[in-house]
Amino acid sequence: MTSTFTPPGLARFNDLEERAASAVLHEACAAGAWVRRLTAARPYATADELYAESDAATAELTAADLDEAMAGHPPIGRPRPGDPASAREQRGMAGASDRLKAEMLELNLAYQEKFGHVFLICATGRTGEQMRDAVRERIGNTPEREREIVRTELGKINRIRLARLVEEDA
Repeated sequence: MTSTFTPPGLARFNDLEERAASAVLHEACAAGAWVRRLTAARPYATADELYAESDAATAELTAADLDEAMAGHPPIGRPRPGDPASAREQRGMAGASDRLKAEMLELNLAYQEKFGHVFLICATGRTGEQMRDAVRERIGNTPEREREIVRTELGKINRIRLARLVEEDA
C-alpha cells in the first residue's frame, strides 16, 4: 500500500501563488525552463513526484538552459556571501588549507577557460580534496562529455535542494 502523505513543506509549496512558487524554485535552480516546468506541474502529491518531474525537466534542458543554470552557481571554494545553500553545500572547502584553496582557484579558472562555465559538482558531502580531484579529472573531458556530467551533477544538486524544500518545517 502506498502512502499519500504530503510532507508539510511540499503542501506549502503546492499552495504558493505561481510567482512565489517560481521564486522558491529559482533558488534551487536558475534555469527558467526547469522552474516553469516544475511550477506548471503542481500540485505534487508526493516528494517522489516532484523529484521525478525535476529529473525529467533537467534531462530536457537545452545547452542554453544549462548555461543559465550554471550561471546560478558560484565557483567551488567561493560560495556567494549571504547564500546559506551554497555555503552549506561547499562545506568541504571551508576548512581546506590555503594551498588547497589556491589550487582550486587555479583549477576553477583553467576549467572555466576550457569549457566557458563554472565547474559544477554536487559538492554536498565531498571534501575539498575530492572536489579538487574531480576537477583535475574532468578538465580532460571533451566539451560534449563534460556537458552530460554537468547535467547529472545539476540533477543531484536540484534533488538535494528540493528535498530541503519538501522537508522544511513552517
